[in-house]
Amino acid sequence: MMLFETVLLALRAIRLNTLRSVLTALGIIIGVAAVVALVTIGNGTTQSVVSGISSLGSKLLTIRPGAAGGPPGSARSTTRLFTIADARAIAGEVAGVAAVAPIASSRMTVVAGDQNWPTTVVGTENAYFDAEQWTIADGRFFSDSEERGGSAACIIGETVRSHLFGTASPVGQPLRLQKTPCTIVGLLASKGAGAFGMDQDDMVVMPLRTFQGRIAGNTDVDFINLSATAEADTAAVRTDIESLLRERRHLLATAQDDFQVIDMRQISSMLSTITGVLTGLLAAVAAVSLLVGGVGIMNIMLVSITERTREIGIRLAIGALRRQVLSQFLIEAVVLSLMGGVVGIGLGLSLAAVGVHFLNVPFVPDPTIMLLAFGFSGLVGVAFGYLPARRAANLNPIEALRHE
Repeated sequence: MMLFETVLLALRAIRLNTLRSVLTALGIIIGVAAVVALVTIGNGTTQSVVSGISSLGSKLLTIRPGAAGGPPGSARSTTRLFTIADARAIAGEVAGVAAVAPIASSRMTVVAGDQNWPTTVVGTENAYFDAEQWTIADGRFFSDSEERGGSAACIIGETVRSHLFGTASPVGQPLRLQKTPCTIVGLLASKGAGAFGMDQDDMVVMPLRTFQGRIAGNTDVDFINLSATAEADTAAVRTDIESLLRERRHLLATAQDDFQVIDMRQISSMLSTITGVLTGLLAAVAAVSLLVGGVGIMNIMLVSITERTREIGIRLAIGALRRQVLSQFLIEAVVLSLMGGVVGIGLGLSLAAVGVHFLNVPFVPDPTIMLLAFGFSGLVGVAFGYLPARRAANLNPIEALRHE
């Protein structure tokens, strides 16, 4: 009961000096809001990265030419590329592989009627759609005869459709890839933005032999995508691929790999760790403002004690215990801090909601962080309110009554 009365006294003192109390709690409010907002936005960014990579396929591996440590395939004149035979060897000799897709690509402008759009044209095989978990929204995939014969057929993504055909069905419509005509046979179901913000739907896919013969003018394969079976260990599959490609590329035992086998799950884990560390660092920096807010609370509580010296003297003179005076001012500091924590959590969530909207990432609040921020704000109130409260409790009643 006494605790309840003490809390009421604290609320009354805060209400009597509303503006000063708000300014005092401002440091706590800003600190808690910054921590909650940054962690929420960081969680959303992490989830966006993970889901973007997961949309490529849960067991997707990418094989790129070029040694590790530099941009893969950045210097085509000096980098030894792959061939269709390499993809066939991986599919036939490596256990645990579900689908293997050799890929070549190029940026170019595609034209339909009087509309044009710059996009990525991908030359590949039907295994590409299996490896990266693409589905058809309209039309069909390539037929065997289209793949083998290098037919002028193509499948487009939703972004290309929206810019060239609006909401109309593109299936059966002609499309020109610079000077190369083709007929659209399918529309891919939309996947949206990928892990790095790249629009996965902004592409045109055609049979690899058609791309090589009519656009690239060579038989090069820029990279190979493959998916492992559900029961396969991707680490073992990766090791087998590396051994096979070293043998096919006639690399000496002491020679460095001139290719990279990239496991998307490892990339997902690495990016999640990086974003998590960055979020933690930003939250730690923001938490410093909580300490600044605590200093403000201590300062104002000392001023309050000076103003209320006669009140404290009267309470001590009529029989109030020093511990009761101590608890009164300590609880006042804690209540002020906790009120700042509640307001800060609400403000932080509001700022996070605005931030994720503009960053186009999910809104992922973390109840644990909110509870920790709230608890830490109370701890700040205890830590910085104790000294002023102790000073009030140690006042000499006679000297306090003489105070003007």
